[in-house]
Amino acid sequence: MALNDLAPVARNEDGIALALGILKQRFGDRFQTGAALRAQHAHTTTYIPAQLPDGVLFAQDADEVQAAVEVCAAHRVPIIPFGTGSSLEGHVNAPGGGISIDLSQMNRIVAVHAEDLDCVVEPGVTRSQLNTHLRDTGLFFPIDPGADASLGGMAATRASGTNAVRYGTMRDNVISLEAVMPNGRKIVTAKRARKSSAGYDLTRLMIGSEGTLGIITQLTLRLAGQPAAITGGVCPFPTLEAAVNAVILTIQMGLPVARIELVNQLQMRSMIDYAGLDLPESPCLFVEFHGTEAGVAEQAETFGEIAGELEGGPFIWSARAEDRSKLWKARHDAYWAALTLRPGAKGISTDVCVPISELADCIVETEADIAENGLIAPIVGHAGDGNFHVLVLLDDTDPAEIAAAEAFIERLNLRALAMGGTCTGEHGIGQGKMAFLEMELGGAVDVMRSIKTTLDPDNIMNPGKVLRV
Repeated sequence: MALNDLAPVARNEDGIALALGILKQRFGDRFQTGAALRAQHAHTTTYIPAQLPDGVLFAQDADEVQAAVEVCAAHRVPIIPFGTGSSLEGHVNAPGGGISIDLSQMNRIVAVHAEDLDCVVEPGVTRSQLNTHLRDTGLFFPIDPGADASLGGMAATRASGTNAVRYGTMRDNVISLEAVMPNGRKIVTAKRARKSSAGYDLTRLMIGSEGTLGIITQLTLRLAGQPAAITGGVCPFPTLEAAVNAVILTIQMGLPVARIELVNQLQMRSMIDYAGLDLPESPCLFVEFHGTEAGVAEQAETFGEIAGELEGGPFIWSARAEDRSKLWKARHDAYWAALTLRPGAKGISTDVCVPISELADCIVETEADIAENGLIAPIVGHAGDGNFHVLVLLDDTDPAEIAAAEAFIERLNLRALAMGGTCTGEHGIGQGKMAFLEMELGGAVDVMRSIKTTLDPDNIMNPGKVLRV
């Protein structure tokens, strides 16, 4: 993770100039080249400088996406898919300029097949929009990355979030995709059947490709039944290690936890102040159970016993929706709460994921690393998956602080890899983690590169991300 490691992308000035004229003529006011709008579409929540596209197209359907891609392919112009701009690794930057295709107006819910527990949506539909639409059906879409991201973007980055320990990630909840490929051809990766042995699994190939293989224009998603009862609460622990060990015991015992989120002491301090929580300033687990009324009550009591064996608790839980909503809003606002720990600082959010048995050692060593190097860097984690996030707060105008943050992130990634983990559990590779992907997967990256160059020989699909081509 270093600015000087970003992959350069050469500008095709002549091709861009031609494409701008054609797209303006074809789409009129829905194709914009104003500086302010282009800056919004290069918004990045990392410290990587914004790299603006040359134009922004607000596409309204798959045919328009296809038409725009055909123009860009003919003139070898980069294409950057854009959903809501909530990604964390510079995915929407345009290092070689080009055209940002904004899919937010493609926000139709095409069909809900309640009897089959699936639905068909366009990529600009957001998670909350879909769940509002499903409210009266007894179904919901369970993947919750925190931000109200678009479902197309969530598939492209293989998002997960707080519910993944029970419901899986986007990889497990996308049945089929429609996508426009780099040559402008539109494909459908699978039918709506729940299982198939027909050919290569192109659905999984597109999920997590971060816009480098094509643009997702429609998704068929699995839905889950709304649980009859939910209980949730917060449990404090004397040490971070005790909290992590409680997670490990909970998972190893097979307790069907729906959410189990780790918050370290520093992050907890910021959340107490920011959200007005009446909780102790100590490492905590935010926990939720889904099921029947009797089942969730029994599970909550069992978890309380596990916590007690590790000197944690009391585990104060509730079945009241208002109580749970306040707690989970505080958890989802952890990023904003953490920024108050150093007003005016920039936050670099990074994540790793390790096997559950390695989680305690990885987090304890990471906390020690933070303390030894004088960093302000709170930790939260989707601990049931072995996935945790560190938000490094720094002055992004100070080269020394940038160097210290980059060195810490490198050590964190190497630590996770040494423990059999991955350099990213859910943020993706984007611009900042290409070197760690090479370290993690070695020769497999050459296979990925072969796929990329075969499907996208001119490297126009979100260039400068995931792989060095």
